[in-house]
Amino acid sequence: MKIGIVGYQGAGKSTLFHWLTGVEPDLSLAHATQMATCTIVDPRVEPLCGIYQPKKITQAMLNVVDTPGLSRTHEGNAGKLAAIREAGCLVMVVAGFSGASVKDDLQSFEEDLLLADLDIVSGRVEKLRESTKKPRPNRDKELAELQALEPVLEQLESGKALRDLALTDVQARATKSFQLLTDKPRFVVVNVADDETDPHQHLTGLPEGTIASAFSISLQMDLAQMDKEERDEFCSEMGVAGVDRNELVRQLMDASQQMLFFTAGEKEVRTWLIRQGATAEDAAAGIHTDLARGFVRAETMTCDDLFRVGSEREIKAQNLMRKEHKEYVVQDGDILHILAST
Repeated sequence: MKIGIVGYQGAGKSTLFHWLTGVEPDLSLAHATQMATCTIVDPRVEPLCGIYQPKKITQAMLNVVDTPGLSRTHEGNAGKLAAIREAGCLVMVVAGFSGASVKDDLQSFEEDLLLADLDIVSGRVEKLRESTKKPRPNRDKELAELQALEPVLEQLESGKALRDLALTDVQARATKSFQLLTDKPRFVVVNVADDETDPHQHLTGLPEGTIASAFSISLQMDLAQMDKEERDEFCSEMGVAGVDRNELVRQLMDASQQMLFFTAGEKEVRTWLIRQGATAEDAAAGIHTDLARGFVRAETMTCDDLFRVGSEREIKAQNLMRKEHKEYVVQDGDILHILAST
């Protein structure tokens, strides 16, 4: 899963990248993208390890991409944004200090995303309109694509994000390869001043449905470099609160419509990232394509049940181990054992 961090120059996006991943931004990549991984720390791993005593522990990762700072004049931003079209979620870092307007910056972001998408869709529509004027072997296919894309173009030209348009299956297929930015989930981080006493005030008045968090990124970076005793003393004296990095990562997962399932045994306890609504067959494919190809069933239990009864043996004794088919919709916290034919 890839998370793309975007922000105007000076908003603090590279500091957020550093705090999330522990990787210091490379100044030589200031005009390019930089990627690092962020471990998804889940509190259910420890009790699972207590039960299975595994030889190995593997935790799922988020791929975090830091992008070049955007220009407030919009010049060149489409090219910079193109680098994160593969991202499953956009993290928009907005300045909430020195009199900056969070609402205005978000509106400006939307304009940048719209312009970038409009450039791609309008280019394709223009090409199709020209191409379908002449008899061609695939003209009917191109006409169908054109018919699907024209309402999408109208949506963007009217200044509305693609996520606000209920796409038909045909439209979804026609736009899938474009990986349009205005169709992506987003998470807003409002970067406030270090001495801000009420960070949440900056979240008022945001567009309905906006998923956001407000805190001083530089302060959290400083706190992360202190040991626990020093950090607690500092927070107490200064009247500030630390932000749980792991909780923010979970919020990013929620915004991205992602969740975790588990595989567990004496050899390994492992967490796997999967989209919400995915099936057992999807989960099997994420583990290994051969498991999906030869899928027979998924022996399934929940973390909650396992922690409550204390052992897999007791799970089976109480008939809490379920045999699920390939279309079973995986739930957050499921523990799966995939059985497949060879």
